Formats: sequence, C-alpha cells, structure tokens
Amino acid sequence: MTEPEPSKPLLPSQASAYHRPPSPPAPDLPPPLDGTAQPDGTAQLLGTAQLDSTAQLVSRITVQLSSQLSRVRLDGTRTPMTPAARPALVAVAHGSRDPGALRAVTALLERVRELRPGLDVRLGHIEIDRPALADTLAELEPRGEAVLVPLLLGRGHHVKHDIPRTLATAGRHLRALVAAPLGPHPLLVEALYGRLVEAGWELGARSAHGTGVVLAAAGSRDPESAADTRRTARLLSERLGVPVLPAYASAASPTVPEALRALAARGRHRIAIASYFTAPGRFAAQSAAKAPWIAAAPMGAHPALARLVLHRYEEALTYPGGWLGEAAPTLTDQGVTSALVSA
Repeated sequence: MTEPEPSKPLLPSQASAYHRPPSPPAPDLPPPLDGTAQPDGTAQLLGTAQLDSTAQLVSRITVQLSSQLSRVRLDGTRTPMTPAARPALVAVAHGSRDPGALRAVTALLERVRELRPGLDVRLGHIEIDRPALADTLAELEPRGEAVLVPLLLGRGHHVKHDIPRTLATAGRHLRALVAAPLGPHPLLVEALYGRLVEAGWELGARSAHGTGVVLAAAGSRDPESAADTRRTARLLSERLGVPVLPAYASAASPTVPEALRALAARGRHRIAIASYFTAPGRFAAQSAAKAPWIAAAPMGAHPALARLVLHRYEEALTYPGGWLGEAAPTLTDQGVTSALVSA
C-alpha cells in the first residue's frame, strides 16, 4: 500500500452523457462496514474517527465534557438540548449553469434533513446559482451560530480563500466556522462505487486484468487539492481492486484523455469513468463523454454523501478553538482511511 501523504490543517479560509452498454445485472452493494480489522491493520470504525494521538483523544474528551457540563443546572438536572439549539448547517455549493446541479444539491440536503430532523440546514452558493452564500449568511439571526460545510472535494482556492472571505464580510454578525471539505474520505469512495455499480460496473476474474478506472475531477492549481484527489483515487483503487488514475477537466494534469491513454498502455482497455463531482455540470459531462466503456453519474444525493456532510459538521464542532471562522483540520490520513460515520 502506498505510503499516505500527511494531511495539513486548512487555512482560514447531462443525462445523455452518462451511458452504459448492455451488461449483466450489476452486483449488489456490499454489506455495511462493521468495525472489523482491515488488511493494512487499521480498523473500520462506525460513528467515530480513529484518533492518532493521546493528546487528540484528551482534547476531544475535554471539549465534549465541557459541552455536557454546560447543560447541567445548579440543582443537578440537565437542560435538554433540542435540535434547534444546535448551530445551523450551511452547505456551500460551487454553483453551475447546469440546472441539474441545483436539483442534485437540493436533493442531497433533503437527505441530510431526513438524517437529522430539526437541524437547520441551509444552502449557499459560491457563484452562479442562488441563493448566494452571502445572502444565506445574512439571513441568519445576529449572534447566531453556523457551521459552513463545503460541498467541495478538496483543499482548493474556494475552501481556503473564497468561503472564509465571504464569511468574514457577510457573516460578521455570526459565531461561525468552516468545516473541512468533503474529501478525501471513505464515504466518498462508497458513493463513487455506488454510482459505478449503477452505471454497469461488474468485475469478473477474466476481466479484472484488463479493467481500469479514471477518476475524473474538476482540477485545481492548488497542489493540496491534487493531493486530495490522488488520495481518493488510491482509496477507490483499494475498493475496486483495479488501477484508478486521477484526471482533471481543467487547471491540472493529466487530463481525462491522457489518463485513458496511460491505462491503455498498461493493457487496461476496459476503462470506466468515475465522476468525482458533487453535482452535474459541464466538466462532469465532458469527462463522461470520453468514457470508452461506462461512465458513472456524479455523486449527487447518494446516501453516503449525506452522511459525510453531517460527519464534517459534527467534526467541526469538536475542533477546539474553531469558533473564529477558520477551517477545521482534516483528519490524519490514518484517520481518513479508517473513519466512518453511521447515519
């Protein structure tokens, strides 16, 4: 297994295109991960992240204990914490001229609300679509609390600069913080796998040696964003048992055609495109159109993605000292490999 790259804390921060040929019925999704040991020695944990140090464990216990003690009255009884008392979850989407993008993000947030009834879940866009993030923040009550969860897949310019800048201007009346981006995380891999299966993914003993996958992403000039995409590609390769090469629609290399040629040079001619996009859009459609075999749809409202949105929200709330508008750090790569959250 490739040595993982260390994560760093973040700074403040079209239907016809997805095609499938006739194929045998796709296999059922595997049973849920259950906490058993993995080949690399890590454990798949449900509902918690593997902690990489005693200090981190003590820090989390301290924060959670403080939160619980703050709810105890002088007479020893506890003040119930209703869902309405929790900070609002503001999901931050990129925005797209493709009308399917807004529909996909709206459906995703409906799943989030179903998983957490009573939680105030709102949507704001960085560009193009409405509501704009600045307008969503302005609608929150003065001195209210909010956790901004980027529906973005890596540590790029939007996460590090655009979102914190908007929060600093339009959210000055709030007590707020920015959660880590969605990726990398094993729940993303489950969403990617699920979409591949829907598109017709099947892998037999005879076909395995000639099969490969291109993980098509938007692309960014930020090297940390590319590192996050490469990490997801490695996790997906472990999940599928075939080579997975990351590729980009813009700003970075290799491109999708270059990745397809690289796999073909290795004898992999049965190549699927995994769509590393939260929602439909121009880049997703262009990438899918290049698939020589099958192309998966964007992750959209996949149940694993909804669980991951809530995980990032809760993770941000456990980060000590995070209520200053800065982004919460991602987990260590060891934690990323093993951390899962149960809905």
